[in-house]
Amino acid sequence: MRYTIAMLLWLVLPVHAKQSVCFGTTANGSLKAGVQLPRSGNNFIVYSDIARLAGRTHVHSTVYDIVVNAYKNLEKLEREKVYKYAETGFADGGKFRPHKTHQNGLSVDFMTPVLNNNKESVHLPTHPFNKFGYNIEFSPDGFYANYEIDYVALAAHIVELHKESKKRAVDIWRVIFDPKLQPNLFKTKYGGYLKTHIQFSTKPSWVRHDEHYHVDFAVKCES
Repeated sequence: MRYTIAMLLWLVLPVHAKQSVCFGTTANGSLKAGVQLPRSGNNFIVYSDIARLAGRTHVHSTVYDIVVNAYKNLEKLEREKVYKYAETGFADGGKFRPHKTHQNGLSVDFMTPVLNNNKESVHLPTHPFNKFGYNIEFSPDGFYANYEIDYVALAAHIVELHKESKKRAVDIWRVIFDPKLQPNLFKTKYGGYLKTHIQFSTKPSWVRHDEHYHVDFAVKCES
């Protein structure tokens, strides 16, 4: 009986029972005991099962908690919205091509939330033929094919990521999202919070960051 209970407890215990340790920086670092994000939840899904099986969706254990709990909060705050996360990093960190960062478990890419022609929240299509979504290009006014950027969903997500970070005495270092599209985030009901608490990129990155937004978390790492 005791053995059975022990086995059941082992099955339900979080996979990050051991806390991760990050080293160095997002651009030059590594990770110990990285945790893989869940494949899906009630309102989110991974961008590629292939990439997940290849081990490209691991994060620091603190980042894991932040991401998962932010999605849980959004189930109540933005009930009709759905989300998709993308590249994060390897379980032990290190170089993560083609990215210049994502090396110590503190960087997460999220696919941009979109609306279809009926103004319904849907997932941006991600598959090998569009480089798992990374090859998508939105127009200057935020449209691609039959999709348009859902700025409310995007803004709400960033807010919840920040709130969950602060609960764990950490922060969001920066959010990289196309500077030309950022003003639309500040027009949403979450705009005031974003202006006060979030450090957005102000210069164009080496890739546009319109089909996805990159979030770096400020967790203390070993040198």
